[in-house]
Amino acid sequence: MARSSPLVPSTAAALLLLLLFLSSHSCRAASSSGKNPTAVVLPVRKDDATSQYLTSFRQRTPQTPVTAVLDLGGATLWVDCDAGSYASSSYARVPCASKPCRLARTGACATSCVGAPSPGCLNDTCGGFPENTVTRVATGGNLITDVLSLPTTFRPMPGPLATAPAFLFACGAKFLTEGLASGAAGMASLSRARFALPTQLAATFRFSPKFALCLPSTTSAGVVVFGDAPYAFQPGVDLSGSLLYTPLLVNNVSTAGVSGKGDKSNEYFIGVTAIKVNGRAVPLNATLLGINKQGVGGTKLSTVAPYTVLETSIHKAVTDAFAAETAMIPRAPAVAPFKLCYDGSKVGSTRVGPAVPTVELVLQNEATSWVVFGANSMVPAKGGVLCLGVVDGGPAPRTSVVVGGHMMEDNLLEFDLQRSRLGFSSSLLFRQTTCNNFRLG
Repeated sequence: MARSSPLVPSTAAALLLLLLFLSSHSCRAASSSGKNPTAVVLPVRKDDATSQYLTSFRQRTPQTPVTAVLDLGGATLWVDCDAGSYASSSYARVPCASKPCRLARTGACATSCVGAPSPGCLNDTCGGFPENTVTRVATGGNLITDVLSLPTTFRPMPGPLATAPAFLFACGAKFLTEGLASGAAGMASLSRARFALPTQLAATFRFSPKFALCLPSTTSAGVVVFGDAPYAFQPGVDLSGSLLYTPLLVNNVSTAGVSGKGDKSNEYFIGVTAIKVNGRAVPLNATLLGINKQGVGGTKLSTVAPYTVLETSIHKAVTDAFAAETAMIPRAPAVAPFKLCYDGSKVGSTRVGPAVPTVELVLQNEATSWVVFGANSMVPAKGGVLCLGVVDGGPAPRTSVVVGGHMMEDNLLEFDLQRSRLGFSSSLLFRQTTCNNFRLG
């Protein structure tokens, strides 16, 4: 659906204006202590069946536990609001002429619902376009607000809740949850969008617009930390001052399923300039690593892609280089969706996973590389097989390199929206800890 869009100021200026607006128009929000928290958290677990990352929070009145799939893309939180799926006494519509509706820039307004009033059936209500970014299916739905509560501590036990009394989100439909992990009622957006969780929570609780993401590699717990908190892990590991940083780039062309002319992408892109295997540069078409005027190319991070996806020529170059560096390891038949697999019994083991060559994503300079070790590059398959966890994305994908969830597991990633930068730790296994050992409170 095409629509006209007003001019957008620079990213930093737009973010500042939005925070000022939301702060001045938010209802009072605080933790049970009566003070604004310095940070709030979402627990994360991995679903074995889908390799999706799930989180849970409390929403509505009375408070109800809700499970959603984490998404580094998307425009906002959306949940199933079909009849019988959503019951609350505290929801409120977002009027079509309101400032939040204008900021949402959807150009949609619900005016002709004739059923009984409900979250999914309201008139003079701003419309949104919730999207299942796993299946790439989108639909229209109302934008409404309701109570949202998140914990303020993570370990050793869940702490007091902080409550946002009027958190804006989109109403999806039951069919939109198809393809999501069992029990998921929607998707929780962590994107840079105006009404995604990071910016809304920062405005509501008046902490810094940033979050740290630590994805678990098993069914144990991971975490998303919003705001200002130390990055402390057991046993005695503090990563607060030891992250490497690289700029977060903006793709000037939207990558959403529904967008308007001039809309920019809400997803997180980074400037990969080269790829190395075992310290050696992989020969590839470097122009594919940049984003062109049509918004094609570049490298983005995705929690809904289970594995890293590479444009065909990049995929071939990387797998050929990896195969050359591992010629001494007996190969095994390929296991879909992977092309390069090995007899796992012939692969040694290290603290950071299988003993295989490193893969490096070289960023703004040679000194700033995201080094990927065996735990994040290799995927175990049936029969003791180990496969290089990169997938062929075809010869003409929208994005040349999509860093998938597996490559991010047990790495701490800090998304700083105010400074527009990504901080990364490399593998926590080097420090003999995991995302499950994060402590707050």
